[in-house]
Amino acid sequence: MKYLPFILFTVLTNAAAQLMLKQGMTTLVSPLSDNIVLKLLQIVFNPWVFAGLVTFVISMASHLFVLSKVELSFAYPFLSLAYVAVAVFAYFLFREDINAWRIAGIAFICVGTVLIAQSGVSTPDAGQAPALASDNADMNIGSQS
Repeated sequence: MKYLPFILFTVLTNAAAQLMLKQGMTTLVSPLSDNIVLKLLQIVFNPWVFAGLVTFVISMASHLFVLSKVELSFAYPFLSLAYVAVAVFAYFLFREDINAWRIAGIAFICVGTVLIAQSGVSTPDAGQAPALASDNADMNIGSQS
């Protein structure tokens, strides 16, 4: 649980990146070039899109740090909270609809994430790599001879 702030930072930066990308793509005001390379450059260097991409890289770096410290099966499901954050912020920023079905889905995501958080997390001892299924299979094969 001591890495939960890093996990939540990853979630929030991921959601922020998505919101910035959306803002950037909706604010492309000038007609885009017919040349595909120029069109791509116009999109990437839109200030909102560029900020979103940079924020996404920060989010991925944070996620890599988290993955080095906690089990993947614990950390990865927390990323679903980004769906919740994006839906809520999109409602306020972009006036996107949140209907009963979306609210129910958000509730299920939150309940599932709480259950996963309650499961705790174990980390391998320092210097000891976790055993893989193939390692165990090799040990079983060798003990049969």
